[in-house]
Amino acid sequence: MTKHEISDIKSLLASPKKIVIVTHKNPDGDAIGSSLALFHYLTKINHSVTVITPNDYPDFLKWVPGQDLILKFDSQNSQSLEALNNADIVFTLDFNAFHRAGDMENTLAENKSLKIMIDHHQQPDPYAKYTYSDVSMSSTCEMIYNFIEMLGDLDHLDSNMATAIYLGIMTDTGSFRFNSTTSRTHRVIADLIDKGAQNTFIHNQVYDTNSYNRLQLLGCALSNLKVLPEYRAAYITLTLKELQKFDYKKGDTEGFVNYALSLNNIVLAAIFIEDAQQNIVKISLRSKGDFSVNLMSRSHFEGGGHTNAAGGKSDLPIKETVEKFISILPQYKSALNEA
Repeated sequence: MTKHEISDIKSLLASPKKIVIVTHKNPDGDAIGSSLALFHYLTKINHSVTVITPNDYPDFLKWVPGQDLILKFDSQNSQSLEALNNADIVFTLDFNAFHRAGDMENTLAENKSLKIMIDHHQQPDPYAKYTYSDVSMSSTCEMIYNFIEMLGDLDHLDSNMATAIYLGIMTDTGSFRFNSTTSRTHRVIADLIDKGAQNTFIHNQVYDTNSYNRLQLLGCALSNLKVLPEYRAAYITLTLKELQKFDYKKGDTEGFVNYALSLNNIVLAAIFIEDAQQNIVKISLRSKGDFSVNLMSRSHFEGGGHTNAAGGKSDLPIKETVEKFISILPQYKSALNEA
């Protein structure tokens, strides 16, 4: 984002505006954290702000300051549409193409409000008046910190903002272990702790509040783990019947795919989960090194994301989806062995 663009945005924000913040479908920690951090900042500088998510999010995110004010587009449609129709500015956070907002896609495409995109995924669509896109960033939350800094307002950073930003950086970096974690990231984290982010509390809320059923589901997932050593790949399947057996709740499978990736000599991992509500198989892909699951997902599974973390979907039954995944691996064999 150029100095001229930042100057333009400062001018826009110099007087009270009606602002809507939108994030992607099935929001994760970075989506919720970035949205609420920006919400608290903009509210603090006297704007009227509404956060809208396309649908609900996991219970382990329902403690973040301000989350009780979030509108869910699918269940609070009239209130969401009213906010969007009256908005002067719409921020889109942690996604860069309208289809990633699910059922909000057409609404966003038709909305005439000025758009500002802040996102760290690859290949952004050119829909926003102002775009802050940086694929090298650890998270959209780290970009929100930078955005507030560029506006010269880090002195406004309080414990609510610090908590929300910390959450997103922590979750999107895998607790600071992914390659996207830089020395700058750690300096930001240090400032967030100084400003009131309680790091132990945040970690416990996200990672250490498992239900008995979730741990049983994890056991089921691990028993379904399959390894394809010739491709340095592994995958997990979870059927609808298995999800129902362990009383699946949104977010229960978060992080399961990483167990497959943790296997010795594995550089590509996938999890395939039946979704009866959407009549699809949801796919999460993870990789190590320079093997791009973003390209794999875009090419074969109508998805995308980052080099080492991407998502997608399949309209085929789960067995046929897995067969498709296995069938495409030969074309990636050299890349997987060199990763």
